[in-house]
Amino acid sequence: VVTAMNISHEVEQLFQPYDFERSQDMRPFLEEYWATCFPIVLIYLLLIIVGQNYMKARKGFNLQRPLILWSFCLAIFSILGAVRMWGFMGAVLLRGGLKQTVCFVNFLDTSTIKFWSCIFLLSKIIELGDTAFIILRKRPLIFVHWYHHSTVLMYTSFGYKNKVPAGGWFMTMNFGVHAIMYTYYTLKAASVKPPKLLAMLITSLQILQMLLGAIIGLLTYIWRQEQGCYTTVEHFFWSFILYATYFILFAHFFRQTYIRPKVKAKTKSQ
Repeated sequence: VVTAMNISHEVEQLFQPYDFERSQDMRPFLEEYWATCFPIVLIYLLLIIVGQNYMKARKGFNLQRPLILWSFCLAIFSILGAVRMWGFMGAVLLRGGLKQTVCFVNFLDTSTIKFWSCIFLLSKIIELGDTAFIILRKRPLIFVHWYHHSTVLMYTSFGYKNKVPAGGWFMTMNFGVHAIMYTYYTLKAASVKPPKLLAMLITSLQILQMLLGAIIGLLTYIWRQEQGCYTTVEHFFWSFILYATYFILFAHFFRQTYIRPKVKAKTKSQ
């Protein structure tokens, strides 16, 4: 544990936080009201039903400019988060190894992690707005979309409240994938046709993220017997269930979107 504290201090010295990252810590407030995520998700799901019923007899709105702005802002936010988090987690990984990043809570008390984990949690509420654009533009709303949005918010709130170290990787990987994904959405909204390979890359990275998340959860559970290694059976159970369902859903989406159309096209040509 002394080594963990030393590494945490060493990394913070090396990875100096910016002034805005030293801002007032919202952790006590967010920890106290973490269960608010449940009514938020319930309202979100109810608004989906209300919104779809409202739009049934109406023509879809264009919303091109608001969508460009929305996607662009989320892309910039995700890029900044990815740069800071990958840099920080990479420094902890290089100095202390993988076990250090998934077991010990010390690095969670650094200004950089405190700031970005707080903003990350709040961003999961903001990102629910993605669904509003789908409904108002009368685009098909698939199960994986609303299931992923609602469960990620609940899981992030739960992990944040419990100060689970493995959540550092969940946040880091999510920022990385979202940096590419929202950049892609910005281009698409601006009528710039990005290559299909980019869309395939994003889904592939999402599948990889779920696989790595499950492995990290498993390693944390194996290492939990060691002194100072912090996790709970409850967190392991929920993280494994969620990562498994995400993996299945994203793999299914990849197959339906990119593999089946190719097979159909081949069959037609034959």
